[in-house]
Amino acid sequence: MPLLETDDEITALLPTLQTLAILGIKPAATGAPAYFVPEYAQQMGRRIIPVPVYYPEETHILGEPVQRQLAAISEPVDAVIVFRRPEDIPAHLDDLLALSPRVVWFQLGIRHDAVAAQLSDAGISVVQDRCLLIEMRRRTG
Repeated sequence: MPLLETDDEITALLPTLQTLAILGIKPAATGAPAYFVPEYAQQMGRRIIPVPVYYPEETHILGEPVQRQLAAISEPVDAVIVFRRPEDIPAHLDDLLALSPRVVWFQLGIRHDAVAAQLSDAGISVVQDRCLLIEMRRRTG
């Protein structure tokens, strides 16, 4: 599967992303992009599966039950949206491969070319260094 880099590829991809696992989601009180980006996606009709890395006290984020690991997700997901520092991404590679979403999306400012290549080699499309919220807004006006 390809590394998706062009505007046309992103435009074609977005309507197909309905169930999103959010790796590294944060609670509302943080005011962080790792909260308000998935909140926007949810408001636009996407199903969100929160997978925080920290915040053990949180049992629900955006009204959805928290999963502590990608491996705990038992339903198909269209994409894993990644809010993790690049150096933390390799630790999630095995879980990403096992979950086998159609797409792994590294948020704006996040790139990991080696992991992206491994995911692509496994048949998973990859988006790097793009903000889901910006891309969704750009295409919905």
